Amino acid sequence: MDTTTKTYDVRTHGCQMNVHDSERLAGLLETAGYVDLASVPEGERPDVADVVVFNTCAVRENAANKLYGNLGQLRPAKEKNPDLQIAVGGCLAQKDRSSIVERAPWVDVVFGTHNVGSLPALLDRARHNKAAEVEILESLEVFPSTLPTRRDSAYSAWVSISVGCNNTCTFCIVPSLRGKEKDRRPGEILAEVEALVAQGVVEITLLGQNVNSYGVEFGDRLAFGKLLRACGEVEGLERVRFTSPHPAAFTDDVITAMAQTPNVMPSLHMPLQSGSDRVLRAMRRSYRSAKFLGILDRVREQIPGAAITTDLIVGFPGETEEDFQDTLDVVRASRFSSAFTFQYSIRPGTPAAEMDGQVPKEVVQERFERLIELQEEVSWAGNRELEGREVEVLVAPGEGRKDAETERLSGRARDNRLVHVAVRAGADRPRPGDVVTVAVTYGAPHHLIADSGVQGGVYAVRRTRGGDAWEALQEGSAPGATRKPAVSLGIPTVGAPPRREVAVPACAVD
Repeated sequence: MDTTTKTYDVRTHGCQMNVHDSERLAGLLETAGYVDLASVPEGERPDVADVVVFNTCAVRENAANKLYGNLGQLRPAKEKNPDLQIAVGGCLAQKDRSSIVERAPWVDVVFGTHNVGSLPALLDRARHNKAAEVEILESLEVFPSTLPTRRDSAYSAWVSISVGCNNTCTFCIVPSLRGKEKDRRPGEILAEVEALVAQGVVEITLLGQNVNSYGVEFGDRLAFGKLLRACGEVEGLERVRFTSPHPAAFTDDVITAMAQTPNVMPSLHMPLQSGSDRVLRAMRRSYRSAKFLGILDRVREQIPGAAITTDLIVGFPGETEEDFQDTLDVVRASRFSSAFTFQYSIRPGTPAAEMDGQVPKEVVQERFERLIELQEEVSWAGNRELEGREVEVLVAPGEGRKDAETERLSGRARDNRLVHVAVRAGADRPRPGDVVTVAVTYGAPHHLIADSGVQGGVYAVRRTRGGDAWEALQEGSAPGATRKPAVSLGIPTVGAPPRREVAVPACAVD
């Protein structure tokens, strides 16, 4: 590697929105002349990049501890190399601001969720001034999709349809950190989708804090269902996913759009949070358990076999054993294929942090373990029902941690279940981004095993444009180096720029 080349390392914590923001941070740094540390051959790779960026999350209680622990580990490297620059962005940066530099004075840049695009300039300014730069904007000025992006995958991509959230859930700090919902126009979204497909992408995931309230900003309550149908018209786009909807705003037109649009996948992430109506009311979740279960019934009526996942919080302030039993009852009735389960943790700045009835840690832990046990039973039963069925798996590197040991490939079925696929010696081997059709031979609690190819059963590989795109990236790559797609320029806004209100000088007022 050229010794004058500067490297970067973006470390991501948190949700899919953060993952996509990190792709934009990578794109900005690449455009500014930096090189991804992971792309440097192992023998030439420095221990620490010239620029290390932490894209943080503030949802969980241990987020700050994790950040400061990571910053502490970098302190010796900073002392050894004062030219090393450390930047902290994301939700925790938006929340804690200058206190990050006070606690970790070796940090060079702190930037918020609304000014991702400022990172290269802030790094230059900090280097020139030899002082930390802290810039936190209170509202979004430029929609992030207008920024350069360095995608992680050649065949799969995130597409933001909105940022921010208008809900007021008492446990959640996200609205105060990412602001009110702002929606992109459908034409801009579809232009980005078509550009991605032209680059070889076969799967997209539409992103928003609350995707099914998409359209609220421009007055179209049916906009999300229309957007799903429009994605179905994009030639070459094989899989469309989205996350996350809110049960209160989830409408039947979206279910029908999912059912009638072949490339919209039969999977749905629907956050429940609690099965107790009393707790849901305290959470300010504007639905109740009966409405939630009714949505799931209508989804399964129109999309038989849909895999439904959820989020669950245990130990919300005031939660009683009866409330918890209500949650267990709804979990049994919902038959979730899997669930992201969390123990409630106090987030300063949220209404729930000030509520009476904080549940003792030991009680929360015991309930949490019971919930995990039940959900594993439900997941396992659902996966066992799939044994013998054929599934189409989009092969992905890194999905199976034990693939090297088991000599399998891994990927996601159409319903987003994780599938580990055995490949017979000498058989056609799918590339990442290709699709392989196999039969499920065993349903485990957290994944499916598909060994039909080595047992004389179904095994068929379909090479895709996504696999072609992945293969093209590998040409000429050095051993041990990670190759990612080239930086994509941001998608410009369609139409005239929004009108800006100009303040009238006081002296001009009669």
